[in-house]
Amino acid sequence: MGATTIPARVFDNAKRYSNRPAYYVKRGGAWQPTTWAGYADEVRRAGKALMALGVGRGDTVGILGFNRPEWVIADVACMAIGGAPAGIYTTCSPPEVAYIARHAEAPVVFVENRGQYDKVAARRDELPDLRWIVTFRDAEAIDDDQVLSWDEFLARGDAVDDAAFFAELDALEPKGLATLIYTSGTTGPPKGVMLSHENLAWTADCLRTINGGTPDDVGLSYLPLSHIAEQMMTIHGPATTGSCVYYAESIDKVADNLREVRPTAIFGVPRIWEKIHAGIAAKLDQATGVKAALVRWARGVGTRANALRMRGREPSGLLALQYALANRLVFAKLKQAIGLDRGRSFVSGAAPIGRDVLEFFASLDIVIQEVYGQSEDCGPTTLNLPGRTKLGTVGPPIPGVDVRIADDGEILVRGPNVFLGYYKDPDATAEVLEDGWLHSGDLGALDADGFLTITGRKKDIIITSGGKNIAPKNIEEAIKTCPLVSEAVVIGDQRKYLTALVTLDEEAARRFCDERGLNSVPLHEQPAIRAEIQSVVDAMNRDLAKVETIKKFAILPRNLTVDDGELTPTLKVKRRIVNKNWADVIESLYAE
Repeated sequence: MGATTIPARVFDNAKRYSNRPAYYVKRGGAWQPTTWAGYADEVRRAGKALMALGVGRGDTVGILGFNRPEWVIADVACMAIGGAPAGIYTTCSPPEVAYIARHAEAPVVFVENRGQYDKVAARRDELPDLRWIVTFRDAEAIDDDQVLSWDEFLARGDAVDDAAFFAELDALEPKGLATLIYTSGTTGPPKGVMLSHENLAWTADCLRTINGGTPDDVGLSYLPLSHIAEQMMTIHGPATTGSCVYYAESIDKVADNLREVRPTAIFGVPRIWEKIHAGIAAKLDQATGVKAALVRWARGVGTRANALRMRGREPSGLLALQYALANRLVFAKLKQAIGLDRGRSFVSGAAPIGRDVLEFFASLDIVIQEVYGQSEDCGPTTLNLPGRTKLGTVGPPIPGVDVRIADDGEILVRGPNVFLGYYKDPDATAEVLEDGWLHSGDLGALDADGFLTITGRKKDIIITSGGKNIAPKNIEEAIKTCPLVSEAVVIGDQRKYLTALVTLDEEAARRFCDERGLNSVPLHEQPAIRAEIQSVVDAMNRDLAKVETIKKFAILPRNLTVDDGELTPTLKVKRRIVNKNWADVIESLYAE
């Protein structure tokens, strides 16, 4: 399928699709294109600039910013000269930014603006390897000897011969390290997932085959580029198919940009699809009389027609006529209104999505295909396919990948997409890679048709509805630094934000109240106790990424116990039972 590395494919596309647009950016109210030839030239200049700054084979660079061409140019340029880019989430706190930059030993970190620069500068004394900070195009000027503007950075490369750059590009080994994806482990700091050039290229080839990707495809880049799924959509997929990408103006502008761009392939985390679902549902609920009846009829037709299509069949006879009419009167107009009228591939991933949401969209002729995977296998393990989709499952294994269920129910994965290991962490690598099989940490079951259903997680990682992976242990330990707290359980799986259940150290809490003469209400209802715990939570939140912060908490009226099944005999929390026993309290924390 052509070149075996993503950077080489970018330069192949510069020859094959020289004048076709590779990406668009909105400037002055209009979408401005850059051709494949122009994109490749930017990668060449950035690669030479990195070489001039002393970055070479085996080195890393950090990238911290929202989706912009500079993010991708820096990423591909680093790979092209034998380095490994490491994306950092824009929501990361200064300590988290410093941890990744330090762990990656990055001599160069790219930042979008002053706000992201400040995170690096705040912990610069912890970064002995850092030599340069490069700002994205049009960023505010920063008076710092270590800072280069985008133009100053590119100018550094003028002293490096093109031949030296292309020699590094040609020398790339398919099985060599291409990129680092930093992802949370079950506990402690994030791990660096090492993906090879072969991992990325093979997965992009596979997805092109599955989805029939072509140079005419159009995508909208808006999810974090630090995540492998968005990298596939914005970097590796387009390099493989020659398609073009529009960079969203901001997260707040995504809905507007969808209507303007009308992408052909859309990947969204559940929270994105839930927001679209809520918006459509609210408008449909306003329909009355004949219009409401028409929508109900059309949705019934859409449900029946797409039930056939998900099994590889097309509606015929009366249903085909009804579908054509429903499409003309309802589906086509609705899709055009939200910018999905050109969409032919709708995918949800990174976290489970409710079946009711999938059924709602299918009734409106938008079949969302759920994907399952992890950073450790480049994103996709299984995927519902066109004509082979079962709502409520995450689909069959992608072609070329083997999936089996271990005796304890854990999902094991083997294939060309499985990673090299964790960066500088052979022990963690040995825990999840055994005889070529990736131990996912997730629990699942395969049905008779080979479709995978996720049944749970061996690890305690929380996955929010926005697709963020969060290890709760450190957050819980931070809450428990409050002397009044005996136990803390973070809640947030498939939720918009994190909350916590806390229990009181009864002796400490009673003493706290006695010292202040506060004995009129039960301990868990005492405002002064809540305020004391809130102060600890507030202080903790300041050092956490936004997605890791605790938005609300509830003080339980009793401690967790072994007798109630909430603790093991060794007093470890059994999260599933806690969630079940305190379901009403948890729901109250998420009540609007």
